[in-house]
Amino acid sequence: MFHQVSEAAISRAIVGEFCRWFEEYIISDVIVVGGGPSGLMAAGDLADRGCKTLVVESNNYLGGGFWIGGYLMNTITFRAPAQEILDRLGVPYREVQEGLFAAEGPHACSKLISATCDAGAKILNMTKFDDVVYRNGRVEGAVVNWTPVSALPRQITCVDPIALEAKVLIDATGHDAHVCRSLERRNLLKLEDFGPMDVGTSEDLVVEKTGLIHPGLIVTGMAVSTAYGLPRMGPTFGGMLLSGKKAAQEAIRLLTQEPPFAASREKEMALA
Repeated sequence: MFHQVSEAAISRAIVGEFCRWFEEYIISDVIVVGGGPSGLMAAGDLADRGCKTLVVESNNYLGGGFWIGGYLMNTITFRAPAQEILDRLGVPYREVQEGLFAAEGPHACSKLISATCDAGAKILNMTKFDDVVYRNGRVEGAVVNWTPVSALPRQITCVDPIALEAKVLIDATGHDAHVCRSLERRNLLKLEDFGPMDVGTSEDLVVEKTGLIHPGLIVTGMAVSTAYGLPRMGPTFGGMLLSGKKAAQEAIRLLTQEPPFAASREKEMALA
């Protein structure tokens, strides 16, 4: 028999545990906006290095297209050398021709989600990026709201968002590049929009261009294509994983080398 607990106790556990960790992550080292493959890869690597990392995802699930692959067929492909990351995550795959590997989307995605959570990253689902916190000429946080708020009629959507602070933001919102777009609307960035599909060049270019695009903001994954006008890559995901890995490396560099973060750390400690 199950142990007897009341409905109120269950509700209290949900509310209490969520608020406990959420309050702690109102100030983070890194906020990753977007829980697709590149965002999860970056978040997992950062958390594994001891960074306080929060993933903000607008859907009630993680993984984006990593779950379903191309054309609603849940087989996903990777080009070498991305299989090295699959080995690291423990994802089963098959080499269908030299340098081209296939895996089952749900299995690969669940392994990536599990690795990200096991590393210590926190996930904020059903939370929509609204704007950036912008101070001192740099991005210093994200303004967010519940995703369902945006579906309400405009006349009843007077629901103010809240701000989450971070030393680094990572835009992992795919082709939409929502974080970068928020800066473009204020003439702080000029984006190029992504080009037509060219798998042969897209993945290399996405990984190459992954990195700091504005003080405090790193761009990763398909948001890189939108930011720099690169070809889209279609349903192959090695570039996503390697881009996320590089984004984490760039965030670590910023966190450990740039003086402004020392002041931010002192501020966080004073507020704690």
